[in-house]
Amino acid sequence: MGTVQKNADEQSSRLSLMVRQIRFEAIGINSYVLVDPKGEELPPFTAGAHIDVHLPGGFTRQYSLSNSPEERHQYMIAVLRDEQGRGGSKALHDMLQVQQMVTVSYPRNNFALVPQARKVILIAGGIGVTPIKSMAHALDDAAIPFEFHYCARNPRFVAFSEELAAQWKVGTIKLHFDNGVPSEGLDIAGLLRDYQEGHHVFYCGPSGFMQACASASAHWPAGTVHFENFKAPQAPVGEPGDDKHLDSGSFMLKIASTGSMIEVAPDQSIVDALTNAGVPIETSCQSGLCGTCKVRYLEGEVDHHDYILDEADQKHWLTACVSRAKSSVLVLDL
Repeated sequence: MGTVQKNADEQSSRLSLMVRQIRFEAIGINSYVLVDPKGEELPPFTAGAHIDVHLPGGFTRQYSLSNSPEERHQYMIAVLRDEQGRGGSKALHDMLQVQQMVTVSYPRNNFALVPQARKVILIAGGIGVTPIKSMAHALDDAAIPFEFHYCARNPRFVAFSEELAAQWKVGTIKLHFDNGVPSEGLDIAGLLRDYQEGHHVFYCGPSGFMQACASASAHWPAGTVHFENFKAPQAPVGEPGDDKHLDSGSFMLKIASTGSMIEVAPDQSIVDALTNAGVPIETSCQSGLCGTCKVRYLEGEVDHHDYILDEADQKHWLTACVSRAKSSVLVLDL
């Protein structure tokens, strides 16, 4: 498949794609269509997947793919310009232009659909619509019934309004506007009050929205509630924040391929310790949200602080940006 065909298991591989289209979608939100410059098909992805976008100035940010996985000729992302953020969204809005080349990662998915679901409830808040929209396309193509609830301030904040207004075969899409007052919007607790066998719920959005969805679905059976955070959840008032993992004492890393021993100080991340020792690994979010820095470990006990690894993954993998050690040594498969 030409210039972009590589082994999809090589997550560190990158693609050089061309910006074919930039479109204003809603207040503060632009969508970007990325294609292979020679017109080749792109590596496949599944609904809920994201890509890393590498920008000039050293910015690397994750953006969910929002188009249908059936569209092998393009990737579409949508980006909310965040004036209070770390600068990545502003850099993307300011720098990317049509016909410009941009480097991205292969798609990877920490937020995948469940094929055995009888019905799916999709709930999106704000820019959280991006992975949820892709899920709607995939469910519609698979003839799995779904409800798609999209929460926004008002119609001017609704991205992809034309696509969402189109006819869907097996799904319904409902827009909910709160005009900045959450209590006037979607009754999430009411929506999720009654669990029905075979139903699954997927949600994504800002922190307050995420907390409301988590509370409303707390009584649902294990394995039926799925979500993705765009930012690390905030610790409750009066409790230590997520950076508490940086105060858990020092420990040692052993590099399996060389036997080298590297100390990780109490105020240092595994990423920083590896980089200082000449063993750099790729990182992005630095919050345990994206999986870019996921590393396999062979021995030791890990103190996980990520938001993406499930119980099975945690037996073999750690996220080097936030994980710590409960044992004195961690042996890394590097």
